[in-house]
Amino acid sequence: MSNQDFYETLGVARNANDDDIKKAYRKLAMKYHPDRNPDNKEAEEKFKEIQKAYDILSDPQKKAAYDRFGHAGIDPNNMGGGGGFDGFGNFGGAGGFDFGDIFSQMFGGATGNGGRQQQSRQGADLQYSVEISLEEAAQGLKKQITIPTYEECDVCHGSGAKPGTSASTCRTCHGTGTVHVRQAIFQIQQTCPTCHGSGKEIKDPCHKCRGDGRVKTTKTVEVNIPAGIDDGQRIRLSGEGEPGSDGAPAGDLYIHVGVKEHKVFQRDPNNPTDLHCELPISFPTAALGGEVEVPTLNGRVQISIPAGTQNGKQLRVKGKGIKHLRSNQIGDLYCHVVVETPVNLTDRQKELLAEFDQIATGLNRSQTPRQRGFLDRLKEMFD
Repeated sequence: MSNQDFYETLGVARNANDDDIKKAYRKLAMKYHPDRNPDNKEAEEKFKEIQKAYDILSDPQKKAAYDRFGHAGIDPNNMGGGGGFDGFGNFGGAGGFDFGDIFSQMFGGATGNGGRQQQSRQGADLQYSVEISLEEAAQGLKKQITIPTYEECDVCHGSGAKPGTSASTCRTCHGTGTVHVRQAIFQIQQTCPTCHGSGKEIKDPCHKCRGDGRVKTTKTVEVNIPAGIDDGQRIRLSGEGEPGSDGAPAGDLYIHVGVKEHKVFQRDPNNPTDLHCELPISFPTAALGGEVEVPTLNGRVQISIPAGTQNGKQLRVKGKGIKHLRSNQIGDLYCHVVVETPVNLTDRQKELLAEFDQIATGLNRSQTPRQRGFLDRLKEMFD
């Protein structure tokens, strides 16, 4: 296992919380995603490192083991039958020291024939990132993705041995799949380093799979992305990860969803069903009121601008936000008024504005409340 510093890989401090880790992962995953960096091997390797780091730091149990023991805490060679990182930079299986075996050695318990028999291993989990638009996040969609995986070798039919030969009992563990290592007063049972827990040793490996019994391939999976999903959330597809060994169940496939930034709308970080946008209007419209057209994710609507609308006023368009992920509730659209100052005026326009300015000097307090209030505060400060 590479001794990369997972915190350094994501660029976060060791006391970073879950949100900090998630934000850092999303930013880096979007930057180095293979779809954005075609034929860039360096970006591909960086993307794998980022996924590996996030898989550890986003899982409370793995993170705790890593924080306490470093890479030794998540190294599959130190685990009693769990998985590890696969060839694609993903982590699978659970694992950890087998304390049952420790107590068995200390207090004389038996495990059948002197050790744990070889075990089938669940397939590793796989991870994949997809990027969708805000419109797709609001409506939901079905998306087909192609992911790397393994399949049984068609030459040796999964045995790992060259056709006409077979695997022999492992000379190190004698078929148990485990070895005993003495550490101080303890005797700890670990996965056999020679056969990696299979209990078998292949002296003449298959030329195609090189003894693994599996070969790399790809498969296409249809993912149902639900309406209302938010940036950074993930979807779990049970059993769509790597196939297990010796009949064990397959791992899971985790789809990490990224939502692209929109040119007009921003999602409310505290209430993801609500949308926000700027609404530029002219000074006459702000002063006199009127009807204006505003965009939504599914068309345009007319809203009323009250006379005397001030810059920064928030206008609510009910039911034009995004559907809640787990209910039929739909959020609202909030339009933030921006009273636009005109530029590049003609001589006539300047003349009319100057004339209005002369007239406006006679406006009373009720007509310019903000200006009058500001002048009153200034007077209180300096008098």
